[in-house]
Amino acid sequence: MERLLSLEVKNLCCIRDDRVLFDNLSFNVSSGQALLLEGQNGSGKSSLLKILCGFREPDAGEVLWCGVEINNGTFFEQMAYVGHLDGVKKELTVLENLKIATALGKPGYYSIEETLEKVYLSGYDDVLVQSLSAGQKRRLSLARLLITDNKLWILDEPFTSLDKEGIAIFEALMVDHIAREGMVVLTSHHDITLHGIDVQTIRLA
Repeated sequence: MERLLSLEVKNLCCIRDDRVLFDNLSFNVSSGQALLLEGQNGSGKSSLLKILCGFREPDAGEVLWCGVEINNGTFFEQMAYVGHLDGVKKELTVLENLKIATALGKPGYYSIEETLEKVYLSGYDDVLVQSLSAGQKRRLSLARLLITDNKLWILDEPFTSLDKEGIAIFEALMVDHIAREGMVVLTSHHDITLHGIDVQTIRLA
């Protein structure tokens, strides 16, 4: 049986441009759970995700991975982040982008071929990313989550540029990931449907 993983936030504070975005924020997410962050633009959702990723220091409080501060343990080996931008190399092919992602992390549950099938990009292996539609680029960006073994997915507006079909595809992939004792923390302006998953929701003012 795998060890239960946890992401714990204690009394977190974030100040930007002399404005307190949030203060005394505490929550916990464990294996097999999802957390949805809601709030208006400028409420601090993206800033919070950057703090959770270790990209930005909090103004107060701490973020713990399995009881250890994220900068002092194995957190970064277990975390994968997808932001507003797709983060793929447009001058490379679909296959080349996924091979780079594979080389940078531990192999995941799916092979490259299986991953392309999961995100409906089969047959696009040798296509340059710059030739893809915005939705296809987004699916490629999210595909990188499937080919590396990262238990915690931190996702900032993952459904950007996706149509209804693309959203449904990725919702199903998130459910599959969580069912394998994974964890997801995300922001989204879209309503999300994760069948069988108890989604914790936090709204930032």
